[in-house]
Amino acid sequence: MIESAFSRRTLLRGTGGIGLAALLAACGVDAENTAGPAGGPPKSGGTLRVGTPVPPTAVDPVTMYDGSAIAIVQLVADYLIWLENDFSLTPRLAEKWAAEDGNKRWVFTLRAGVTFSDGTPLDATAVKASFDRLLDPAQDSAALAAFKSVLSAGGVSTRDASTVVFTLDRAFSDFPFLVSAGNYNAVILKADYAGAFTDHAIGTGPFLLGGYDPSTGATFTRNPKYWQPGKPYLDGVEIKFYADAQAEQLALGSGEIDALVITDPSIIQETGDVVLDKVPGTAMTALTLRVDQAPFDRKEVRQAIAYALDRPALNEVVDAGIAQLGNDHLYAPLFAAGPKDIPQRAKDPAKVKELLAAAGVGKLSFPLSFDPPSKNFALAVQDQLRQAGIDVTLDQQTSKAFYGGDQAKDTPWLFTPANLVGWAGRPAPSQFVRPMVTSDGVWNGAKYRNPRLDAALVAYDGATSDDERKRQAKIIADVLHEDVPVVLALWNGAVRAYNKTRFTGIKAHPSSFVDFSAVSRA
Repeated sequence: MIESAFSRRTLLRGTGGIGLAALLAACGVDAENTAGPAGGPPKSGGTLRVGTPVPPTAVDPVTMYDGSAIAIVQLVADYLIWLENDFSLTPRLAEKWAAEDGNKRWVFTLRAGVTFSDGTPLDATAVKASFDRLLDPAQDSAALAAFKSVLSAGGVSTRDASTVVFTLDRAFSDFPFLVSAGNYNAVILKADYAGAFTDHAIGTGPFLLGGYDPSTGATFTRNPKYWQPGKPYLDGVEIKFYADAQAEQLALGSGEIDALVITDPSIIQETGDVVLDKVPGTAMTALTLRVDQAPFDRKEVRQAIAYALDRPALNEVVDAGIAQLGNDHLYAPLFAAGPKDIPQRAKDPAKVKELLAAAGVGKLSFPLSFDPPSKNFALAVQDQLRQAGIDVTLDQQTSKAFYGGDQAKDTPWLFTPANLVGWAGRPAPSQFVRPMVTSDGVWNGAKYRNPRLDAALVAYDGATSDDERKRQAKIIADVLHEDVPVVLALWNGAVRAYNKTRFTGIKAHPSSFVDFSAVSRA
């Protein structure tokens, strides 16, 4: 079944997801996050002032997909599991979890003594209701696409007041990532949540929503019932809305605010007391090539395009040098199971000529379709391919047109010969591989089919050991690197801008999370 446009946008960069969309959440318990200024004890008190764009959609945990709405919700609500900077998982509202029946069933044990901010105890019924809500198609949840083919409505049950059971549609070894902060809608709400979040926001997070104005911002105070003793250190947080990144830059530089939710490194620079914390991520822009149409039906042509790119230079032009180089497969360096021994593909003009000659192509030219968020990437690719003797005509479309049309037969982002699509970061590699390049992938714009890859992904998802996962991941990566249905040049990084003189503990995160419960005065 083809996904709705609403579901698609949770995977596309620039419209939410965990790539450029910024989240704010409570922290995991670790020594680094509890340290104060210069390694000393944290200083309690103070109100952190944070800038972010005006939310374009309703601030609702179920349907939210933009960074500003997510930021507001994540100060109030919490997850079963936290996703760390290195993509490891830390227990949060769930103290432990385990797989049964060959990864087809997952059992989560809840942390004892946690209460919602209104005093209601956290229990398995609330957790079940939270995921039932996300899995109900009628709720229009932005998380529904992440669970597709893994967990369906009716798959969540309780064994007792502190035990939740997820019975999956198929074996899926990365399932804990789907109920972690990596799936930003997966916050735990009260069983009777019925919407209107900003009118009566109740959660288990570090802060309480004091007031919300859709034009100006929101205010938060410390949650005295927060489950982590002694946290948060701040008295409160003030979210201020700004019209654009330039306005945020001025506000940060002048001292009007202390940090940003979303940071565009091409606009917001390190100056004076303003610094940027940088980390690698898993968001990316995919150059998809139709393998069922000439000239891209020849593998050599696709490889030639990949060898024509100067990836380090592309990184500087489109990602301010903070990205990690991609190697034309869908395993980011942050994915633990991904192979490390595939030689990095690099610019090789002689190889380009050799491959095009082998394909019987004298002069290669093609149109490249994209929407406005990918314009800089498109211009850089056009210039680099021109230097290699490949002529690219740019076909910029509005986002509405690019993602519009019939998703089964003529939408440009899935049916043009070559296109650029920005994908938000995902916590599990299968969330890229399955929809993008499997034979029945719902977003297989390359029209690529390889039974060996399909079988390896099934084995990867069902693997019960790290060694087996790595073995299957290597098969998938090797196949994609050789066949190149998607040219993947960069894995985007993430940055966070803040004033270093006022507060400490403000960090960047691969999914752009901000741990405000661990922030203290400098």
